[in-house]
Amino acid sequence: MIIGIIGAMDEEIALLLKDLEDASSFSRASMEFRRGKLYGKEVVLVRSGIGKVNAAICTQILVDLYDVDIIINVGVAGGVGEKVEPGDVVIASSLLQHDVDATAFGYEIGKIPRMEVLDFKCDEGLIKLSLEASSTASSHKCYVGKIATGDQFIASTQKISWIHSTFDAIACEMEGGSIAQACYLNHKPFVVIRSISDNAQSGAHMDYDRFVNIAVNNSVGILKNILTLM
Repeated sequence: MIIGIIGAMDEEIALLLKDLEDASSFSRASMEFRRGKLYGKEVVLVRSGIGKVNAAICTQILVDLYDVDIIINVGVAGGVGEKVEPGDVVIASSLLQHDVDATAFGYEIGKIPRMEVLDFKCDEGLIKLSLEASSTASSHKCYVGKIATGDQFIASTQKISWIHSTFDAIACEMEGGSIAQACYLNHKPFVVIRSISDNAQSGAHMDYDRFVNIAVNNSVGILKNILTLM
């Protein structure tokens, strides 16, 4: 089994790179794909860059060149649900793209024209595994819920409220929905795990430098447990 692991930013994969053993690297589309052993499992680890196009290209390369069996996306997100606080972890039940609008043609907001589904569902087995991997955490809470993706950094309380009420999402970010779509089209099981940096709806924020360390530690801890449990 080969596991593809995607982080959007260097900070999100830095500690994982330190633990990657017997690594080889390959460059494609200005991305560095590193293949090796991580916590006893064969993985391909890559920084995709920020945004939906980068993330989708990255996912397709993992499928085409490495024929990965599953894909795990880790990173940061903004909280949308009022109960989600900085430092908490959200495991996606499904993902959609909140900035898709073809309502002029009769589609509901967020639905990509001529796609059969509105949201792309994460693999149930990987969700359960992620929950089990998070069960020992005492420093943060873990939630399962819908994540909304868009090529926008959302700082508006009004827009956050709209995303929450329109899609029943509990987090938003800029890559997961396109990774989910690429996995759906390629019939690859996937899961998206995000550490929460802030929540504009509740007014809860965390200093970025402090948060990055917390988010990285949370992600590394969960990933290590997931790979160990597999």
